[in-house]
Amino acid sequence: MKVFVIGGAGFIGRRVVRLLAAEGHEVVSLDIATADFSDLGCQVQSQHLDLTSFEDVIAAMATHKPQAVINLSYMRENLPRPAMKVNVLGMDNCFEAARLADVAHVVYSSSIAVNGSQAPYGKRPILETDPPCPAKQYSVHKVFNEWQAKEYREKHGMRITGLRAAHIAGTDKLIGSVDHVQCIVNSALERKSLFDYRDRMRCIVYADDIAEVFVRLALKPKPEHTLYNSGGETLSLGQLAGIVRKFLPEADIAFEHDTGGEAVSGGYLFDNQRLMSEFGIQYPPYEQRVGQMIASLRRGK
Repeated sequence: MKVFVIGGAGFIGRRVVRLLAAEGHEVVSLDIATADFSDLGCQVQSQHLDLTSFEDVIAAMATHKPQAVINLSYMRENLPRPAMKVNVLGMDNCFEAARLADVAHVVYSSSIAVNGSQAPYGKRPILETDPPCPAKQYSVHKVFNEWQAKEYREKHGMRITGLRAAHIAGTDKLIGSVDHVQCIVNSALERKSLFDYRDRMRCIVYADDIAEVFVRLALKPKPEHTLYNSGGETLSLGQLAGIVRKFLPEADIAFEHDTGGEAVSGGYLFDNQRLMSEFGIQYPPYEQRVGQMIASLRRGK
């Protein structure tokens, strides 16, 4: 199968490209940035793409004729207009070009940010069917992406599947929510970490695990649902610090406040039974992933 990965040079995209190639698929990585896939030979092609230019997107679709498209491109926190162009116009360009090119399946990255804080949902896990409560520009953009996907499914009969990704962790994550990453990286590199609230909550999923989910979704011809929560392991930053200290007892991690963080946290309890039951996804314990990240960083010192 030929698969487009839009945002293929990014944090998750690089992993998705390599997973697809490892499974024998032909991959076209499209991004405004660049990534080195030369070790994968002709199995992976890299092409510069400005997602905000419909002409560029439709030309790429028409040239390569992919059977599936995975759109991971986004702009988290930036000036309003550039973010709107990438997150809203860019996603619509992807959907419309896929329609015109008769792409069989489009998978796009949504986010648990669409649910805003945990408070409107109480102490129960949030479902895909719960109404979103976006609180920031990025989360409003993701809600619009989900709505636009629904419009394309209903009015054009397309197969479009969204994944609401949780807080993703990896040693190379640099943007978005990064406190849960800094807690690990700073400790492994013998740097001090200072965070605001010990009880700030995160729903965390490891980067390699979420990349596998995107691949599984894209390769299934007819997923049972149009939207999935990725889920993950729910931890406070204080609990995460405790896990880090199991590997690095002298880790210098401090908090300005012990309490107050839960009230300002985003959503952190998510039901992902759709994903678990349909795809058999089972994430390794996050403590295991923390150990792997620390070991990787220590080897690189």
